[in-house]
Amino acid sequence: MRIAITGSSGLIGTALVRSLEADGHTAVRVVRSGGGPGTVRWDIERGEIDAAGLEGLDGVVHLAGEGIGEKRWTDEQKREIKESRSTGTRLLADALAGLSAKPPVLVSGSAIGIYGDRGDEQLTEASGPGAGFLAEVAEAWEGATAPAEATGVRVARIRTGIVLDADGGALQRLATIARFGALGKIGSGQQWMSWVALADEVGAIRFLLEHDVAGPVNVTAPSPVTNAVFTKALGRVLRRPTLLPVPRFGPKLLLGAELAQSLLYDGQRVLPDVLLEAGYEFEHTDLEPALRAILSR
Repeated sequence: MRIAITGSSGLIGTALVRSLEADGHTAVRVVRSGGGPGTVRWDIERGEIDAAGLEGLDGVVHLAGEGIGEKRWTDEQKREIKESRSTGTRLLADALAGLSAKPPVLVSGSAIGIYGDRGDEQLTEASGPGAGFLAEVAEAWEGATAPAEATGVRVARIRTGIVLDADGGALQRLATIARFGALGKIGSGQQWMSWVALADEVGAIRFLLEHDVAGPVNVTAPSPVTNAVFTKALGRVLRRPTLLPVPRFGPKLLLGAELAQSLLYDGQRVLPDVLLEAGYEFEHTDLEPALRAILSR
């Protein structure tokens, strides 16, 4: 297969490229700068993309977007987060819609933030969107795929949870804190954390490229846990104490109140019904064995 990938230098994109190439497939990187053989250039700000480089591919995976938690949420940063997703997705979807030899499938990034803060409610792909900034971002993000879908491209919108890997993302940061003995539950600890191992994130994307699944797809392990359970499991794996809760004022002072609330105190209890019904078999279904496998590497 020849698969175009935006966001190919990120945590998920890097792992996906490695996985595809290890199996003899070709990853065509969609890049903003550099380029050369095996790449497609695009410029979201200018609304430009080398659409010809997408002709005749076997699929496209769209992962690019401004990081949610990289900076404090000023009005300007929130605008950048939303526009980098909706505008970039629209640019790509319009390009695919205009091709003569369209890739048959677009796997387009989204996030479980679309559900908002829903307490203990079990959320599947049939659940409606919630409220809040991240829900607004995800709705716009998903909606921007419409031009490709309208011209016959199968679109799978992956609502990704907290991706666990030792070399990046939330787990790397939490493990570092835990090794200093400073990890504890956040707030009440009752907020749900819907997680997925990086291996299953990549596995699910590859599954969706090859199986006839369209629409929203929750990419989370089948066993979400509360923050308190997650914290204790990580402490056991690393053999570190997790007794002291994180005071609410600390993250809010460091990140800003809205960002801290959305990232740390809101939660979603998400289940991957579509993937399971389609026959995807998770490599990691339970948290503590997953943490041991991931961190042992």
